[in-house]
Formats: sequence, C-alpha cells, structure tokens
Amino acid sequence: MRIACFLDEFPPFFRGGLGTYALEMAPRLVAAGHALTVYAWRTAGAAAEEVGDGITVRRPAIPDPDPLLPILLPQEVAGWPPDSQRFFAEYQCYSVLSAGDLLSRGENPDLAVAHDWLAAPAGMLASASLEIPFVMHVHSTEVGRSGGGSQTIRALEERAAERADIVVTVSRAMQDELVSFGVPAEKIRVVYNGVDPAKYDPDRISEAEVRAYRERLGLGDDPVIFFIGRLTRVKGVDTLVRAFEHVLGQVPEARLVIVGTGEMEDEVRRLAAATGKGRVSLLFSMISEEERILSYAAADVCVFPSTYEPFGIVCTEAMAMGKPVVVGAQGTSGMREQVVPSGPEICGFHIDPYDPRDIAAYISLILQDAALRRTMGRNGRNRVLSMFTWDRAVQATLAAYREACGRRRVR
Repeated sequence: MRIACFLDEFPPFFRGGLGTYALEMAPRLVAAGHALTVYAWRTAGAAAEEVGDGITVRRPAIPDPDPLLPILLPQEVAGWPPDSQRFFAEYQCYSVLSAGDLLSRGENPDLAVAHDWLAAPAGMLASASLEIPFVMHVHSTEVGRSGGGSQTIRALEERAAERADIVVTVSRAMQDELVSFGVPAEKIRVVYNGVDPAKYDPDRISEAEVRAYRERLGLGDDPVIFFIGRLTRVKGVDTLVRAFEHVLGQVPEARLVIVGTGEMEDEVRRLAAATGKGRVSLLFSMISEEERILSYAAADVCVFPSTYEPFGIVCTEAMAMGKPVVVGAQGTSGMREQVVPSGPEICGFHIDPYDPRDIAAYISLILQDAALRRTMGRNGRNRVLSMFTWDRAVQATLAAYREACGRRRVR
C-alpha cells in the first residue's frame, strides 16, 4: 500500500505519546513493505522535506494567519484567547496545505490516514479529493481530555469519524467511549499500542548504572515510587503527591520521583514542599528515552493515577521493564486492560485515581512485599511480550488499512 499519513507529532517534534507512536510505527510499516508519506508539523530547525529509509516526511510552511483572524474562525473559537485562536488557525492551514501538496504531486496513494483532530481535516480533504479510503486514528477525544471542552473540536472529531471508512482506536475503553458518542461499533477497530521489548528490557541495565542513577538523585537504597508524564490534571500527579503523604505513614523511607512538564508544575512543587517531607524529587523536564528506561530500572513501583487514559504507553514501558504498576482504573482507562490486578498473572493494581488513600494503600502493599514485586514484574513483562509490542500493533493496523481499502472498493 501507498499510505499518506497526516499527524502533527513526528520526530524531532514530540508533544506526548503520539510522537512515540510515530517514531516506532513508521519504520515498521515501511519494513512490512509499504510506502509511507508523512505530513507533519514543522518546528524550528526541522527540514521541509526528508526522504530516507522508505519514509518521506513533508512539513509544510505555515503562513501567518493573523490577517484573517477572526474572520476564518468558527464563532466559538473567535472567543478564545489570542494564542489559542492562532493555534487553531495554524492547524487548519496545516491541513489545507498538506492535502493540497499531496494532490499537486500526483502520487496517487491508496489510503489517507489521520491521527486525532489536529490532522483530521487533512485526511478528510485528501480522501475526498483523491477518492481514496480514509482511516481515522483516535488516540483520545476532546471530551475526555478536557471534560467537555470545545464544541468545535468535538464537531471535527465527529465529522472525521463519520467520513472515515474505518476508525482505529487504542483500547476497548476508548471504543466504548466512541460508541457512546454515536460512532458505529462495526466501524471501530481496536489496536493496542506497544513497546519495543528489546529496547525496554531490564537485562540491558546494569546494577552499576542503576546505582549511579540513584546516587545522582540522592535516592540511595530507599524504595522508589516513579511517575513520568505530562503534568496535567487528567494524569493525576497532584493526587499522587497527596497519596505519598499517606505512603510515608506506612513506609517512611520511601521516595517519590516525578518527571515531566506541564501547567501543574507550580502546584506540584507547592504540594511536594508541604507534604513530601523532603522526600520528593521533581524533574520538570523532558528526558531522553535512554534516561527514561534507566528511570524505570531504578524504580520499585511505577504509579500512573490518570483519570483519563485511553491507552498509557508509560504503563506498558514500565511493565516491559519488569516493574509493578499502580494505575487509575475509572472511566476511559486503557491501563485497566493492560494491568491484571489479581490471580496468577497479577502484574499491578487498579486504584481509584481520585482517592489518595486508595492509591497509597496499594503502593504501600507493593513496597512492603519484595516477593510480590518480583512476581508482578515478571508477569508484567510476559504480558507485554504476548500482547503489547509494536510488531503486533503494525500487523493489526495493516489489517484495518486493508479492510478500509476493501470497503471502499465494494461501495
């Protein structure tokens, strides 16, 4: 297949999990024998076009939309703050320019693919103009991300799902959310994200490397709770800091390491100072993948108390590294599908992400039981190997793409 893919995050630009997804999936799609042209967001210093290893990446230059604001904007968006208006307008320009560039080149792809609302208009335009199938990937929704949010963005998501031949999403929980919004269940295909288990392998990291990392952060031999993610409300990092105060009542030698960036940095810093008894390490930065792998290796338990998490790649990464996990399991939670909380295959615990005491109880249980930690870690890695690898994701994705092409042919 010749696949035209529209998504804003593509290396070297990372905003969240979609960038990791693109980094891992694109070369594997090509390795499976398919031609891939990616239209991505252009950041400072990024090339307008790159061709290599079977992937063509194009990043259109975006004109300054200010002269046409707010004339081009929907009424709701015209009432947003200026920076948000500009953001929305720039992404509409990205979509039109990307689709137009694809048309002008006469490359005749077999399929148009778009990821989430930012790229959805590009996928719809390319599909309609070239009369080719359209697959919409939904990694999250506006309602889930913001608890309601913009009616305009919701309308874009609904329009894209309506026009798509197939909708691909990342968990059964996300499928249920889409069905509740009116997307026909028969149109949805669930494809789990994954990890590279050769890269995320605890045997790759030596004891000396773990010891040096712990010394660098001043952790010593103390039990370590690890969180990595965007510092936003839905990730639950504030509730985790509140839970840590209760953990210290049971495991006073425990330490909490938080890695990430986001709008909650100041709030998290204040909470940690007020309740963490000097035992919270805050790394407000983006870290390299190798350092992320080292961080997992140095942890005793990884905690992700998200209130909304359609999949949660960080959970999969931690499990691949042989670490027990404690995860939010209410609402739309793909982590609930990853983590077995009981029985012979137990690899972590499900918690109420709104309740600090519930979070603390299960963290403390894991920290106080070395045998349980070993069992959970071993089971977690085995579960990743059997269910959550990028190679499996590629095969399931290609099956969905072939189905979309077949559906369009029989119309």
